[in-house]
Amino acid sequence: MEKVFPTVLIVLDVLASIVYVSHGDVRHAIYWLSAGVLTACVTF
Repeated sequence: MEKVFPTVLIVLDVLASIVYVSHGDVRHAIYWLSAGVLTACVTF
């Protein structure tokens, strides 16, 4: 149960990355994808 919030955060980061890719903004997409990966590494 303690990993619910970080998991939601990871999903939101990946979804933000997908939105930025769909708009053609690769820099922000890489940023949000990296934030999701970093959160996943620290959490799990």
